[in-house]
Amino acid sequence: MEKHFELANGDFEEQFANCTLDPVLFTHEAHLRLAWIHIAKYGPDKAIDNICEQILAFDNTHGKGDKFNRTVTIAAVMAVYHFMMKSCADSFEVFIAAHPELKTDFKELLATHYSFDLFNDEKARIEFVEPDLEPFPAY
Repeated sequence: MEKHFELANGDFEEQFANCTLDPVLFTHEAHLRLAWIHIAKYGPDKAIDNICEQILAFDNTHGKGDKFNRTVTIAAVMAVYHFMMKSCADSFEVFIAAHPELKTDFKELLATHYSFDLFNDEKARIEFVEPDLEPFPAY
């Protein structure tokens, strides 16, 4: 179990929003957890806005401000939301156990929507780029 689980959802969300979360705790799984928390509390549209704003602030606070990728962030929230609609999980732990592909095959999931490497695309880093292969499911 990853260390971010030592924090309750509210504490995790608050520390991330305030940029006081230890950056070591902000793993890929923690990104997914943040999306799950925000979608559950605010819905997908507000979750996208919140998470983009907060990850950018976190990156500027704890890094050089060059790691945030808007397209990857939005795609991650959309993927979490897609799987949440198929799930009856009442906790992130149950949710991610039921949908481990979000954690283990995330890049492959995105590759079904994008023909290029979004992780290294400058335009995708700055603005949301629509999928060029398969569109995301409507929500």
